[in-house]
Amino acid sequence: MATTLCAASTQLTLQVPVRHIHTDSRPVPFSSGPSLQSPVRLSRYGSNSSQFQPSITTHRRFTINSSLQSKFVDLRQPASYRQSVKVTAARLSGANGSLPSEGGNGSLPTDEKTAASLPQGVNGVGGADEGPSEAFETAGRELTAEGGSSDGKKVVIVGAGWAGLGAAHHLTKQGYDVTLLEAGRQPGGLVAGWRSEKGKPVEVGIHGFWYPYRNIFALTDELGLKPFTDWTRSAQYSPAGIEVESPIFQDLPRLPSPLGTFVWTQFKRLPLSDRLSALALMYAMVDFDNSDEAWRRYDRLTARELFKQYGCTDRVYREAFNPMLLVGLFAPGEQCSAAATLGMLYYFILAHQADFDVVWCRGTVGETIFAPWIQAMEGSGNFRFLPGRRVTDIATAEDDPDRVTAVVCGDEVFPADAVVSAVGISGLKNIVASSPALSSRREFLGVANLGAIDVLAVRLWLDRKVTIPKPSNACFGFDDTTGWTFFDLNAIHDEYRDDPCTVVEADFYHANQFLPMSDKAIVDTVQRYLATCIPAFASACVVDSAVVRFPRAVTHFSPGSYQHLLPATTSFTNLFMAGDWIVTRHGSWSQEKAFVTGLEAANRVVRLVGEGEPAAIIPVEPDEEHIQQLRELNHSAKQVINLFPFAGALLQ
Repeated sequence: MATTLCAASTQLTLQVPVRHIHTDSRPVPFSSGPSLQSPVRLSRYGSNSSQFQPSITTHRRFTINSSLQSKFVDLRQPASYRQSVKVTAARLSGANGSLPSEGGNGSLPTDEKTAASLPQGVNGVGGADEGPSEAFETAGRELTAEGGSSDGKKVVIVGAGWAGLGAAHHLTKQGYDVTLLEAGRQPGGLVAGWRSEKGKPVEVGIHGFWYPYRNIFALTDELGLKPFTDWTRSAQYSPAGIEVESPIFQDLPRLPSPLGTFVWTQFKRLPLSDRLSALALMYAMVDFDNSDEAWRRYDRLTARELFKQYGCTDRVYREAFNPMLLVGLFAPGEQCSAAATLGMLYYFILAHQADFDVVWCRGTVGETIFAPWIQAMEGSGNFRFLPGRRVTDIATAEDDPDRVTAVVCGDEVFPADAVVSAVGISGLKNIVASSPALSSRREFLGVANLGAIDVLAVRLWLDRKVTIPKPSNACFGFDDTTGWTFFDLNAIHDEYRDDPCTVVEADFYHANQFLPMSDKAIVDTVQRYLATCIPAFASACVVDSAVVRFPRAVTHFSPGSYQHLLPATTSFTNLFMAGDWIVTRHGSWSQEKAFVTGLEAANRVVRLVGEGEPAAIIPVEPDEEHIQQLRELNHSAKQVINLFPFAGALLQ
């Protein structure tokens, strides 16, 4: 390997494989990289590789002499195809450090079939089938080259779902130089949407926005968006027909929690005696206060064990609670953590009467919220969204292995003063598998003990109008371990409001057994299930369909999983976590929780760097007064019991 250092001219000539380092909105070859104030060690597949291990020190400000072969290599070619290039880096004196913009942007192609079967922003990051990544093994580096879209500190955010976008939103407003990396072709993660080859909208399932989503509603108000329907009613079906109708709870007289949920919900078949047995859960609801201690105590139980322990009848479990878990935690009760069950039920249903009220986007979330949101951030001048980037590693400083200095995406390197990881469990697993830096940390190895659940989304275009009484509907009893929902898109989406034919979406959760089926078999099954709920579906013909499979897509809050969930802070001083599976005491769930954890991660960056103001996060609505009093009484009783060593055992 040729290395020539001329002290007089401060020139450095290297013969290296191409790698791209990003210092502003334009990628540059690694060999022309920015200031490395600490020596840099690179290896192709690990510390034992002798193919490429230079140790160099260069200056902070630089330019590129690119008259040689410095065009960007097509990243779609295998690594063996990428030729080494020769570049010359010379120190600037009084220059602005600008970089040439020649060459491509290094984006990774994603074909539509792959994107449709695998939500890249959720579990496609650093796919396991890619083989060893060309990543840093112990890349000590301080990649803080001057130049870029702003003078702010550089923050790299991985994952463009609610969490990543939330972090990017606040940090961009605070003047940080924000780069948002997304493995897929569009933002959204599990809420992503796109247009099919026929120009029809497709998305990763239909997502509701519930009454407690106070921070998301505040965001859309801030952006000046009006994306939502009015509050809607819902229904629940089984093979026997309609089981439950839910009103718009905020329109009814407010009763103390949880009475409003029980009184105003219209159960068609479930006897009152079975419903009353559920009131025994009141103590568990009071006892579970979302604290770490409560999570650890209840996380050992399954939801099924919890309901049985508190005397709920088998019928109320089968026809009320288990269906809620199948569409709320995406798994049957015997596979759900009792802690997660109590947290989810309290947030969406039991805390306040109106909490179960829901609105829907009047189009795909991607088109109605994410697209204008990203456009607004891009208008700031210090934000860039880069799709098609699969993270494979992180780089750390040689003199401080607990400080992340860059995020690596194959042949691209993104310098960072702080990093926010906002990917799902499956995505993080793939990154850890390819990252020597992360796989050396116990906390990230523990993520291997977490699981994710398969989801299936099916959209049907029918040849006639079918009357669907409620816009949103949940179903149970068709498959023992699978829950599903269906939606009248003519009533929800503006695009179909005046369509003479019916457009309906059916989403299946814990859909393991459906994914191997052919598209035709899935469509036939969905139409048969729909006809069981509403007989008019049987006479309709399917004129078009979209079947989208999402293996390992949503978080599985299984019994015992809490101990492996990551906190927002990590053993890296400037790497923060966000997402709906990250531990937080805010109390929210699902999309709202993801967005809130993104804001929390942004606030941690602000505190670390010391620049900007923290985001104002709206807390969940306080517990009703009688719940607060009961929790205080319960806490006091526990303190008294703890004074007597044998009292707890006698009371069990």
